[in-house]
Amino acid sequence: MKKVIFMASVVALTLTSCGAKKKIAALEKQNKECQDLLNSTTVKLNLCLSEKEAINQQNDYLKKNNTDLISASKDMTVLSTKGAQNIEKALETIKEKDLKITRMQDALTKKDSVTLALVTSLKSSVGISDPDINVNVEKGVVFISIADKLLFKSGSYVVSDRAKEVLGKVAKVINDKPTFECMVEGHTDNVPFTGNSTLIDNWDLSVKRSTSIVRVLTNDLGVKPSQLIAAGRSEFIPLVDNKTAENRAANRRTRIVILPKIDEFYDMIEKEMKKK
Repeated sequence: MKKVIFMASVVALTLTSCGAKKKIAALEKQNKECQDLLNSTTVKLNLCLSEKEAINQQNDYLKKNNTDLISASKDMTVLSTKGAQNIEKALETIKEKDLKITRMQDALTKKDSVTLALVTSLKSSVGISDPDINVNVEKGVVFISIADKLLFKSGSYVVSDRAKEVLGKVAKVINDKPTFECMVEGHTDNVPFTGNSTLIDNWDLSVKRSTSIVRVLTNDLGVKPSQLIAAGRSEFIPLVDNKTAENRAANRRTRIVILPKIDEFYDMIEKEMKKK
């Protein structure tokens, strides 16, 4: 009987042991599956965390970029406003300059008109038919060029009687323009002046001829001395080269330069510039 009980116990124990092993194996399998799942989940979690970090960084960048864009937009608005104001000021400046240029051109036109009227008057008074008297305009200035043979004898600075007739016509024009100035320029050829007790060279001769004409204009013809300037240019401003006798004769001349006073011309310009 005892033997039977013992055998029954052994069989029961064996069966119990087999069942436990099966449960353990099942639990181990379950545990492995859980561990694999955990590992997989951990990997996914880490990946998600990394993506989240990247998204956060991108979000921070976008926020900063958005802030910068808003700030830049405000700056652009300010700049655009300032730009518009600057353009408006520039246009106003251009308009002012254009107006000044127009007024200056008007003043120059008036001066040119005065010059033209003067030339017409001179040509009418002096007589342009005489080939030894030339009236012309250069750069807005009127010039009367009188050949040497009409004024002086060779090497002399004594004004001839015929010259006084010509100078009388010039004096009439000058007296009609009391605010104008006249420069009397003496010119010689390049033949060296041998000199005498009074004159040393062509410089002296050109200056003495100029002062002689000034004296005739003031003493004999009633021109105000304050309107006249005496100047000698010697041989250094020739009309043509001095290679022939004919050319040297052309270079021996007296030139009378008639021009409005510079300060009056500038006053004319200033008045035009100040007009509203």
